Amino acid sequence: MSPRSRSRTVDTDTLDLFDERLGGKPPGDVSPSEASPGTDEVLALLRRWADAGLLRRLDAALASFVAGQDAQAGPALLVAAALLAQMEGRGHSCLPLAPLAGNPNDVLAWPAEALPAQQALWQMLPAHLSGWIAALSASAVVRVVHGKHGEPVDGREGSEDLGQPLVLAGADGPAPLLYLRRYWGYERAVAAHVIQRTAAQAVAGQPLDEAQARRWLDQLFPPAADGGTVDWQKLACALALRGRLSVITGGPGTGKTYTAARLLALLFATASDASQLRVALAAPTGKAAARLKQSIDGALLQLQGSMAGEIDLAALVQRMGAARTLHSMLGARPDTRHWGFHAGRQLDVDVLIVDEASMVHLEMMAALLEALPAGARLVLLGDKDQLASVEAGAVLGDLCRDAQAGRYLPDTLDYALRVAGQAVPPQFAAPAGDRAPALAQHTVMLRESRRFGGPIGQLARAVNAGHAAQAQALLDAGTQGGTHSELWERQGGGVQAVTELAVRGRGGLASYALYAQALQGRPDAACADPGVHRAWVVDVLQAFERFRLLCAVREGDWGVSGLNRAVEQALDAQGVIRRGGEWYAGRPVMVTRNDAQLGVFNGDIGIALPGVHQGQPGQLLRVYFLQGDELRSVGVSRMAHVETAFAMTVHKSQGSEFEHTALVLPSRGGSVLGRELVYTGITRARQAFSLFSEVPGLLASAVGSPTQRASGLLRWLQE
Repeated sequence: MSPRSRSRTVDTDTLDLFDERLGGKPPGDVSPSEASPGTDEVLALLRRWADAGLLRRLDAALASFVAGQDAQAGPALLVAAALLAQMEGRGHSCLPLAPLAGNPNDVLAWPAEALPAQQALWQMLPAHLSGWIAALSASAVVRVVHGKHGEPVDGREGSEDLGQPLVLAGADGPAPLLYLRRYWGYERAVAAHVIQRTAAQAVAGQPLDEAQARRWLDQLFPPAADGGTVDWQKLACALALRGRLSVITGGPGTGKTYTAARLLALLFATASDASQLRVALAAPTGKAAARLKQSIDGALLQLQGSMAGEIDLAALVQRMGAARTLHSMLGARPDTRHWGFHAGRQLDVDVLIVDEASMVHLEMMAALLEALPAGARLVLLGDKDQLASVEAGAVLGDLCRDAQAGRYLPDTLDYALRVAGQAVPPQFAAPAGDRAPALAQHTVMLRESRRFGGPIGQLARAVNAGHAAQAQALLDAGTQGGTHSELWERQGGGVQAVTELAVRGRGGLASYALYAQALQGRPDAACADPGVHRAWVVDVLQAFERFRLLCAVREGDWGVSGLNRAVEQALDAQGVIRRGGEWYAGRPVMVTRNDAQLGVFNGDIGIALPGVHQGQPGQLLRVYFLQGDELRSVGVSRMAHVETAFAMTVHKSQGSEFEHTALVLPSRGGSVLGRELVYTGITRARQAFSLFSEVPGLLASAVGSPTQRASGLLRWLQE
């Protein structure tokens, strides 16, 4: 199925989970006479579970929808449909069936108090995997496919593609997966494009001039002083030269954008006609896009001297233009899943670099690959160990499965030595007889951090490796060193302790005290100089960006909503802000919905401040946004989709960095509190990191809980 699917209403409904070709009754239109025995009881139970918060109401409604499409739907099908919807809501692209017959809570991750209810229902369900497969395969709403290529199962009812809303993949194997049909389509599309790109020559009919490539690589990457280690950045550029897909992953400070800038210079230098090379930069959020552009431009201009006057990199910088969000670049249309660019109207680009690729969800990646010309190069940059996207899929993590091990084939190793002068150590070679995938030959992990060598980097590496005791020891040492330490932890203390640090800081480190000071430095009301006003606005925005509260959850006292209220109350009590309603001078907001007409996108951060109108100081508030050197503003009356942003989720912080971050772990975070969340929170900090835990033991629990998203993408990539 094409990643471009149909329009949808603003309020997501059950039908939106399916393909537009499927007809049928809306949820709830299932009469007892049409239902098979036991259907009503199962649907009622699912609704009760939704009322109790174990499922979403949408999950139960999906089961009702399936019952409306199949009057013979049994308990297994209805439960599987509800759980599939729940899995999609938690970021999984499919539902693995094998655990349902063994230990269902491996999939459900429900609290202990819910286990008796779960066990009571499971007595009505198949005890073995074969029973689940039989129950699903018998339904007309399920398309059954098997094998790596997703071939229909010959002679089995429902195997023909008739637009069924559910797809049962790998039904003949030990690990069958149940999909909503559009996510099945997205995974298949991504896999097909990746396989095609990794198999294709970089430039059709034009073999790489290896001698020329070696000359430029040596100019761009002078030999290291020690000379004995692999220059992974140089290797990444060399491998990117010979394909149409390159994946470059690494933690903070490993030089991903540094490498990308040199890759652009290399492509520019080796192009048959550099003046015609069309380059685009993109990222999932506006802030990440602005940072990418700033980093790439700065690195290219610094490289000009390395090009011996042969290449005008300044011209390349000008021709690239601004980096854009993926939504903007692809022409996202409000309230639909349509894109302005797609397979029938592709992007006009030769090279596309996408930063923060861990944030790109499955649907977006499918749309991007469809819209990209077959001959264009795609370079994905990102940290594979960060949190995956909020929406379904963990595409970068799947693509980087072999990044740590390397699994480079002899041909790749020979090429690396010839073209990059890099002798890759044997431990990164594919074992003899290993059928290493083509994707691994186009993937490089940058392994040396040039910026995160201090305590923050040590803490991040300990967490990423699952070493909870080592992580705790680092935090303990920092805390004992005093409030000025780079690392600091507080267990307990309540919301008041979190708020106190946010508004007053610790040890002179960045906090919202700097923002408060800048906010109170507003020019005198008699001053109408636009330049003075602009300087003040920029000062406020930059001061605010130095510190951030990061939360694991949205709701509750220890969540985004509770901490935003607490910080507002504290600043109001200090006289820093004056809340008289939703909007007030100094309110920081995050955009929650793309609006191309206003030029604001999901994740953008701005602050509401009085504007200057017709040369006079004004009282009307405008939301100001700073991207690079560009300052933009929008009247608050037009900003309908925003939320206060003193505190934000770790998910929303991706693509941003702050001098000082404070991560808040609640006692009721559930499965959200995982290793990737803590790692991502830590790596948002440049100079200082503070950790607040509502109760002791939360850090160890999170570090010991790596997140694994259910996906079939790796399976399809192995074809």
